[in-house]
Amino acid sequence: MTDSSSRRIDRVVIAGGGTAGWMAAAALSRLVGRKLSITLVESEEIGTVGVGEATIPTLLTINRLLQIPEPDFIKFTHGTFKLGIRFENWLHEGHDYIHSFGDTGRGCWAGGFQHFWMRGKEEGLASEYGEYCAELKAAEANRFGIVSEHKLNYAYHLDATAYGRYLRTMAEASGVTRVEGKIAAVTLAPSTGFIDHLLLDDGRVVEGDLFIDCTGFKALLIEEALKTGFDDWTHWLPCNRAWAVQTELTGEPVPYTRAIAHDAGWRWRIPLQHRVGNGLVYCNEFLDEDAARERLLSLVDGKPLIDPRPIRFTTGQRKRYWHKNCVALGLSSGFIEPLESTSIHFIQNGIMWLLLMFPDPVISQASVDEYNQNYERNLSASATSLCCTTSRTNVSETPSGITAADHPTRNSRTAYRTI
Repeated sequence: MTDSSSRRIDRVVIAGGGTAGWMAAAALSRLVGRKLSITLVESEEIGTVGVGEATIPTLLTINRLLQIPEPDFIKFTHGTFKLGIRFENWLHEGHDYIHSFGDTGRGCWAGGFQHFWMRGKEEGLASEYGEYCAELKAAEANRFGIVSEHKLNYAYHLDATAYGRYLRTMAEASGVTRVEGKIAAVTLAPSTGFIDHLLLDDGRVVEGDLFIDCTGFKALLIEEALKTGFDDWTHWLPCNRAWAVQTELTGEPVPYTRAIAHDAGWRWRIPLQHRVGNGLVYCNEFLDEDAARERLLSLVDGKPLIDPRPIRFTTGQRKRYWHKNCVALGLSSGFIEPLESTSIHFIQNGIMWLLLMFPDPVISQASVDEYNQNYERNLSASATSLCCTTSRTNVSETPSGITAADHPTRNSRTAYRTI
């Protein structure tokens, strides 16, 4: 691509598969359709980070937009229903609460429910606040149901790798071309600095007008080629390592994700139909890699199905998510630990904002600026929410909790908006 305003966006090239790449491919091919030639480049030799995912209710939006039947989705991804996140040991050892996806109570024209509840408590008439949230009570009782009226607000636990395969089938059926190969180089146009084409390791060339970087932490296009820059948030969110392992399912799956604090971070437990996804997130300043691995294995329920896999990350974001003719999605755009189950949510939002620019035939600076502002606002709000959670942790004088508490809130305006 030689100039940002002289060529239509006719060819979209997606670098990398996984959930991010194939969700983008499915959405663009199904919702923009024949207006675009869409090519996805990936290599079977390169794995993905997906280890079983917890999601939030926004995933239902894109599934419905893509017309994915829920029974098929649940079957193919080995999914289970999720009503919230159970936070354990965050305030102190033995304390837990469920952050549910539902509304609590029902207000009216005169005011919100919380006002009536507070007056009721003063008069001795009201029960505990959570008693008025259907999702919370269902989660506590390990119950779930699809009802015609007063529907529960829910999300899913799913196998992210299987979800990616499902989206791939859908995308290829809608005309997406998959190219098997490894990216050896990214060639820029000398006059503009825009990406002109990808060079594969066997010498093939893949040209495009708009490139979507789904290459994970490597960020081959947005960072290695375009040198966009990275804002490191370790000062506020110090966890930088994780171990992940899949185990046999013991007992019935519960309708919530478990997020359990420990003295160097936290661990997750995500129940699927056929197994459980487990992980331990930690800061290597307080816990070394081998000790973290052994701690995770000592705490899981059920027999491990695979060897634990290490994940190394730096919390933060790209200075720009859309730079020149490259859009970063998923891990290439930035990363925050998945305490609030937002990994796929960020991918989905990026795709939705990208879709809003079509059928604009060119890359306009207005679209680029709006995309970057939306993405930054979304990721920053989530990071601030995590800061609020970790700063209140007091698990045996948690080192990671103390570290987060000692650091100033990232952005007071964002914090106010989030809280």
